[in-house]
Amino acid sequence: MSSVRPFTALDLFKFNATNLDPLTENYDISFYLNYLARWPTYFCAIENASGRIMGYIMGKAEGSYTNWHGHVTALTVAPNYRRLGLAKTMMDELERVTDVLYKGYFVDLYVRVSNEIAIGMYERLGYSVYRSVVDYYSGSRPGEPDEDAFDMRKPMKRDKKRESIRENGRNFKVRPEDVY
Repeated sequence: MSSVRPFTALDLFKFNATNLDPLTENYDISFYLNYLARWPTYFCAIENASGRIMGYIMGKAEGSYTNWHGHVTALTVAPNYRRLGLAKTMMDELERVTDVLYKGYFVDLYVRVSNEIAIGMYERLGYSVYRSVVDYYSGSRPGEPDEDAFDMRKPMKRDKKRESIRENGRNFKVRPEDVY
């Protein structure tokens, strides 16, 4: 059994096992604390019955007007707890916060183009590729090439005309400096 709960500052000392995946972005402690202070409703953990963190999600609200949206900054599930639907549970919560509390038009996220498992999961959750961001991710080791990212989006109730998504987003390429 698992439960979703708000992330706390003390969780920063307990979540290392979830960050072991090479596809999980890691940040310094001030980055996590900034998110926790500014967008606490967008930062939650999922834990098992013994209190072990199985995964977490952190996000934020950003943009303006019809670009006002929720953004998934990080979503990760510890290797031992994958394929249990935990990522879907946390995405559902972030979407609920965006829809109900922030009244956002859509939720977006960035994912490495090589991360086919994550892309497939997001597509099953209703996300589609809005655009491809060229060389968004730095190579993970010296000498490795940079990697493109897909900007994936899912419209929320406020986007009645579904203007936050587009057809053929994989073919729409932008540079990182053009992303707002």
